Amino acid sequence: MTSPTHLLALDQGTSSSRAIVFDLQGRQVAVSQQPFTQYFPQPGWVEHDAQEIWATQCATVQEVLSKAGLKTGQVVALGITNQRETTLLWNKRTGQAVHRAIVWQDRRTEPLCAQLRERGLQQMVRDKTGLVIDPYFSGTKLKWLLDHVPGVRSAALRGELAFGTVDSWLLWNLTRRADGQGVHATDVSNASRTMLFNLHTQDWDDELLALLDIPREVLPLVHPSSFLYGHSNPDLFGAAIAVGALAGDQQSALFGQACFAPGMAKNTYGTGCFMLMHSGEQVVASTHGLISTQSAQVGHQAPQFALEGSVFIGGAVVQWLRDGLKVIESSDQVQALADSVPDSGGVIMVPAFVGLGAPYWQSDARGAILGLTRGSTAAHIARAALESIAFQSAALLQAMNRDAQAAGLSPVRELRVDGGASRNDSLMQFQADVLGIPVLRPQVSETTALGAAWLAGLTCGAYQSTQDVAALWRPERRFDPQMSTDQAASLMSGWDAAVRQALGP
Repeated sequence: MTSPTHLLALDQGTSSSRAIVFDLQGRQVAVSQQPFTQYFPQPGWVEHDAQEIWATQCATVQEVLSKAGLKTGQVVALGITNQRETTLLWNKRTGQAVHRAIVWQDRRTEPLCAQLRERGLQQMVRDKTGLVIDPYFSGTKLKWLLDHVPGVRSAALRGELAFGTVDSWLLWNLTRRADGQGVHATDVSNASRTMLFNLHTQDWDDELLALLDIPREVLPLVHPSSFLYGHSNPDLFGAAIAVGALAGDQQSALFGQACFAPGMAKNTYGTGCFMLMHSGEQVVASTHGLISTQSAQVGHQAPQFALEGSVFIGGAVVQWLRDGLKVIESSDQVQALADSVPDSGGVIMVPAFVGLGAPYWQSDARGAILGLTRGSTAAHIARAALESIAFQSAALLQAMNRDAQAAGLSPVRELRVDGGASRNDSLMQFQADVLGIPVLRPQVSETTALGAAWLAGLTCGAYQSTQDVAALWRPERRFDPQMSTDQAASLMSGWDAAVRQALGP
């Protein structure tokens, strides 16, 4: 009999579905990826086809098992990590979605959110959920589906429909039996992104459900992230595979970076940047523009929480240099151009192309390039663009440290990094310089998928504890600060002044 030797992660993202096989030492063995269609039916609306998400994800699993040369019996378990907040509603009998998925980026429910804010409900929502009232989260998207798709609300009240974020949709399809029924569940990390889940009671909140007129009948069961959710239908991959974990992508990345203790933090450098700081069993109420969210939870351990902040424009500033300014032909040319000058020559870029995210939260801010002289070149602008990623992340970490201090937690002593831009050595060195703490880049860059794999491994006995997992995490490179504290403070002061100008009067 074949012994289980590998873990499988389903990494369902905003633009593609991926499947990655890891060995039990956390090393990547094989990967498969398929893009899928983005729909933009109106300005500010973003949708995905639910069936296409499932089809591409299922195909990547079949391909990655083939690439890795594995039989399903060699897979200990699979874990699912997913784009968060994206909202689906489907018929429990037919398994068909009643509408395209409404993606986390979608802004169609802003008028409703504005009404809720005008009614003075922000503090109540924040106290219960840790979140701000915003179209980003799933609750108002679900209300939109119930209110705007004909026949849906009455079907929901009859118990015929199931709501879920993408993790729930994949779980349902993976576990569907001959009678068409699947497991309808989610985990605490995804539930905490709906604006319907109470962090303190660890349950769906009746007052919030009443506020948005959402029937409990459509909601999934909520379990820990590391939990035996069921087994895949054996017809899908040749044999049943245990589904041992669900986790939202950023919480999964926090877990994949082995940030298990209060004060440990990671930053993911993608199109934007997502920074999370573990806050232990404490829900830290932010007064500096951050949100509180649930961390991935292992089995029967106490609920775990984190502070989270997002930068809207991270790596996207490099795309703008390429497609907008056309100072580079491909993104991989930016480091050489930026490194061709010793510094930015006093140029500071504030890339507020779509407003500024945390800790500023100014949607009407606009981008600015400041400090230009006759001596400024494309290289100075490229360097300032890269530095803007580090400046925004540093401002985020400073806000986190202030919230942590107010809650009696230790400040962040090192920052673990992942994502595309984290491979830029110059940027990571500058990040360490302006932060004044070490920046650590891991050997395995696919931390989101790795977190889901590790969570599944804990469920199914591949690891006995998070200490076993932490021992597998290793840095590929450590960037120690090389700049004086005074110089770093001066640079951050210049950044703050530039942001004030971008914010306007």
